[in-house]
Amino acid sequence: MNVEFTGRHTVVTAKLRTQAEVALAAIALVTNRCTNAHIILSEDKYRKIAEVSVQCRGDVYVATAQSTVMETALHDALAKVEQQAIRNKQRHSTVRDHPRPISIPGL
Repeated sequence: MNVEFTGRHTVVTAKLRTQAEVALAAIALVTNRCTNAHIILSEDKYRKIAEVSVQCRGDVYVATAQSTVMETALHDALAKVEQQAIRNKQRHSTVRDHPRPISIPGL
């Protein structure tokens, strides 16, 4: 998976990179064929903002989180993306495993 980091008014440290890569590996286990991930870390006065965008097999999962600590903001955004991927997988498996019954008119 191609992971691209962007730091706006902040430095992307090795700790943040490893935290993101571990979480993206967990997301890749849930979904199939994740190709790209873009993580944007930005800093305002007292806010740290993390935006995560992951492209997986035709789907794009996007989440934004903010906190006073960058590690917390990144963790929250990655957790939101993971929940989106789990919800999407459950929705597709429900549709696949439980199709609607075919109704034949006139019977």
